[in-house]
Amino acid sequence: MNPGKRLRQLQRYRTIASALARNGLGYVSHEMGLTDKLFFFRSEAQKELQAKSLGERIRLLLEELGPTFVKLGQIASTRPDLIPADIVTELERLQDHVPASPFEDVAAILEEDLGAPIDQLFRSFTAEPLAAASIGQVYRATLQDGTMVAIKVQRPAIGKLIETDLDILADWARLAESTMEWARIYRLREIVDELGHVLRRELDYSLEARNAERFIAQSESQEHVHVPEIFWDYCSKRVLTMAYVDGIKLSDRLQLERAGLDTRELADRFATTILHQILVAGLYHGDPHPGNVLALSDGRLALLDFGMVGRLNPSMKKQFVSFVIALRNQSSKGVMRAISSMGVIPEDADMEALGADVDEMREKYYKVPLERIGFGEIVNDLFSLSFRHRIRIPSELTLLGKALLTMEGVVTALDPNFSVFDVAEPLGRKLFLERIDPRNIWRNWVEDVPEMIDLISDVPLSLKQLSRIIRQGKLRVEVASPQVDMLTKKMDRISNRLSLSIVLLSLSILMVGLIIGAALSHTQTMIWHIPIIDIGFIVALVMFLWLIAAMIRSGRI
Repeated sequence: MNPGKRLRQLQRYRTIASALARNGLGYVSHEMGLTDKLFFFRSEAQKELQAKSLGERIRLLLEELGPTFVKLGQIASTRPDLIPADIVTELERLQDHVPASPFEDVAAILEEDLGAPIDQLFRSFTAEPLAAASIGQVYRATLQDGTMVAIKVQRPAIGKLIETDLDILADWARLAESTMEWARIYRLREIVDELGHVLRRELDYSLEARNAERFIAQSESQEHVHVPEIFWDYCSKRVLTMAYVDGIKLSDRLQLERAGLDTRELADRFATTILHQILVAGLYHGDPHPGNVLALSDGRLALLDFGMVGRLNPSMKKQFVSFVIALRNQSSKGVMRAISSMGVIPEDADMEALGADVDEMREKYYKVPLERIGFGEIVNDLFSLSFRHRIRIPSELTLLGKALLTMEGVVTALDPNFSVFDVAEPLGRKLFLERIDPRNIWRNWVEDVPEMIDLISDVPLSLKQLSRIIRQGKLRVEVASPQVDMLTKKMDRISNRLSLSIVLLSLSILMVGLIIGAALSHTQTMIWHIPIIDIGFIVALVMFLWLIAAMIRSGRI
């Protein structure tokens, strides 16, 4: 390891160990066997800290340790399937108490990344930041053509600090798994790796700029949504420049009313925007809190900060919608099937206890009107169930749950009587109809054909390999039974019937394909003046009768 990097790690180790002690968490280092290694470590039990909850002590610790840990805590708050609810509640309160970096350091980054002095790049630049967060600071400036822009600049040396902290956390996760059972059960190293991956992506502002471009394209079909323009000539991995937006935060109800904006209409537009992104587009804002959504004077909503973006492929959308539908239809099997599809149920999970919890959750929503059910409540119940039974929900779906919870909180603050289901129901119905549309079914089947062909083409090679193994005497099967002949006949009958079923299924798929193809093209394909559907039916019938005759002659059907 690089000596300089090792020295940074040792210095950071000391800072972290001291912070653990000051916040009443010294026992963590002791249990991991770090007390002896860190000779400067001294556990000091403080009465006022011991009186605080574990979640509160963890929050205070993360805030003291600075940007990396604050950001990791904020990301971890999106994983209630992995972290107890009381700790998640505290993590959601994490604030970035970080003083602004000196303007000289910020100017050096701008000039280094953009390749010119500030006075050549901008007509004016306000040295006082509009906002200062753990990773970056936001400034207001004017381009040479008079365009007003907002510029987010990464803090100096924040990348090195974050990499050092992530290396230390990875070391601690490995050590914890080797010494503590709970760390092995919850696969702590995987959690640290996942959180580190998300944090490293947030360090690359060019990714955020590309995300913004995708939302700009998406917003073209939504007249009430505005996404600021990105100025690529003024962007880099550490600098992000977009058009400045002057609006009112959705949390400032008094200012919204003074501006003459209808809060119920804003709630409807906000819920429609987020749910359309989730259920229709499959690309959604992962952190739609009031600071990232502004109301403009004309009633449109401006979306900001695309560092955390969620993506849902068709399969994930199907799983989530299936879960909600099964819950509303009082189907325990459907809920279990959806949970199994969404997450990874541990092999040692108590399936009886899981089934009982699913039944209890199902009963909770029995005959309850939709307007009295919140998405947030359903998501919270799912996460609580997942945590109790150690079910790992994919990060895409946990971010979805967090976005829905945030969205519902903002909507409720704007209009306590607004029902998100009034917006979600028609979108969900549209999604369901798309799933059963014959054209989509046909398209999905066609997409699976290459995989099926690859599978069939692999069969001869697999059989050849199996034959070679048998010839070499590496595979021996011995059956000792006085009724071997009877067993063989039964196996023949079973295999013949299975072959018959496969042939029938293949013929059915062939005929359905021909019928749907003809229906979509609105014409009949002819061969020798005979419709191809009739030819297909005749060929299928001949093959079917030939197979039946062969099985009857063998006497083994």
